[in-house]
Amino acid sequence: MDGFKNIIVTEIEAPIVVHSETGRKLKMVERESYGLSLCYGGQITYKMNGKTFVSKPDVALLHPQGATYDITGDKDGLFPLINFYSRDFLCDEIKVIPLKNPQACLKLFEAAKISYNDGDRLKAFSNLYALFGEVFSENIKKHGALASAIKYVDEHLESPELSNTEIANHLGISEVYLRKLFLSHCGTTPRQYILDLRLRKAKELLVDTPLSVCEIAEECGFSSVYHFCRTFKGREGQTPTQYAAANRIYKI
Repeated sequence: MDGFKNIIVTEIEAPIVVHSETGRKLKMVERESYGLSLCYGGQITYKMNGKTFVSKPDVALLHPQGATYDITGDKDGLFPLINFYSRDFLCDEIKVIPLKNPQACLKLFEAAKISYNDGDRLKAFSNLYALFGEVFSENIKKHGALASAIKYVDEHLESPELSNTEIANHLGISEVYLRKLFLSHCGTTPRQYILDLRLRKAKELLVDTPLSVCEIAEECGFSSVYHFCRTFKGREGQTPTQYAAANRIYKI
């Protein structure tokens, strides 16, 4: 969650409150923007990539841009939502963020909604940033170990030996606690978090550089080019070479 301290929002849409009914089922296909949702009451379950994410009053959910997922209303309720666009990549999977003060978050949402509806976009942006601060900052301060773990992963991503054991030993915590931190605040395991970063970096290198597949596999910390190609195709549905051919940006 450390990266959210420097989030840059480029545009926001009108804040809304979604009424969800029990048993209602929807499918979100290639979400156009990021979204931050809260909960006045009720419960919604989201399913994405075989994982389940639950929206309820004591958490916020960060919804990824471009994502496809299923939505089921578990209990009638009202769910505040702000859709927005960011200059930087934020996440590629729904993030569940525990809230220390849900009521403060809801008040900031209402302030952003009123400002936007009044045509005061500057104040709406200000209230949105204040909401981000309330949602994310307390989690960062409270779980310094998580921020340190993420920093360590970023600095050692190219190492094939990077593991839960290595990270936990560096931080002086148990592997069980490390896994709990990532599951609670990133919505994924440390191992999956590392893999997601490696694949994201690989896609950037495939598109933006002339590096070979072997060089990219090494640069991204995969143990072998075979492991890289197998993992990449399993996630993206095409080989690294095919992905590069379809997406590479040719510069002149």
